[in-house]
Amino acid sequence: MESLPGAVRTPAQELGDTLVDWFATAARDLPWRRPDVDAWAVLVSEVMLQQTPVSRVEPAWREWMARWPTPASLAAASPAEVIRAWGKLGYPRRALRLREAAVTLTERHDGAVPADVAALEALPGIGVYTARAVACFGHGQPQPVVDTNVRRVVARLIHGRAEAGPARAADLADVALLAPPEPARAVRFSVAAMELGALVCTAGTPRCGACPVRDRCAWRLAGCPPYEGPPRRVQKFAGTDRQVRGRLLDVLRAACHPVPAAELEAAWDDAVQRSRCLDSLLVDGLVEQTPDGLFTLPRG
Repeated sequence: MESLPGAVRTPAQELGDTLVDWFATAARDLPWRRPDVDAWAVLVSEVMLQQTPVSRVEPAWREWMARWPTPASLAAASPAEVIRAWGKLGYPRRALRLREAAVTLTERHDGAVPADVAALEALPGIGVYTARAVACFGHGQPQPVVDTNVRRVVARLIHGRAEAGPARAADLADVALLAPPEPARAVRFSVAAMELGALVCTAGTPRCGACPVRDRCAWRLAGCPPYEGPPRRVQKFAGTDRQVRGRLLDVLRAACHPVPAAELEAAWDDAVQRSRCLDSLLVDGLVEQTPDGLFTLPRG
């Protein structure tokens, strides 16, 4: 493509430009990407999207934002309300951490989501990736945003490897080198690289024929060598403690009042595993035990 007026491109930035142009027509229409959303809406989406597919997040995000459109509104909710609203998104500790972040935003940031990456990283439950994603997508700051999809795109496109392997300190710098020099296009590049990895440059069966940079991809030019690192761990769910914890929480979400242990026993047959998972829920603050021995969602 032709460089923009006054802009000098490196070969890596030309690749980034191509992805930005591709994204303009290939992007999914996701509600948290629309121009009228604020940084709080982006923060909620990023927390929900951790290890959870877009198809499950979108309806939950819409309901959440209708109910708690600001950090202050979520901070005023009880932990039990928040856990119930989280529903089947999984990893429910994220719900409590998001509420804790809302409390911090209300108490220390006048109810606004800061644009500073360090301030974002200081919020409960917010790590390197989420802080940069919020600064970039919520505040329009050109930041290298590196998730699993982006790391895979860079591994193939730049380094000629089928998979990225373990995270490296150089990942942020690798992505920054691809970003176009104009701030607005750099922001678009960050989301474009994520989209390419999610839709085209996928882990199992990449759709190389649909890739806008396939002719410059180091992995394809090398003949698509297979991944030689340690095998990827496939996360199972059936029979795991995650499933048991979810079953126990389902009982408490449906209950209007604290329940006796006997009601939880019906959720899972294995008494040892059930007891272990209930103990872990108590430790995580997702369940409380009343003085008379009943169990309930945390009341705050």
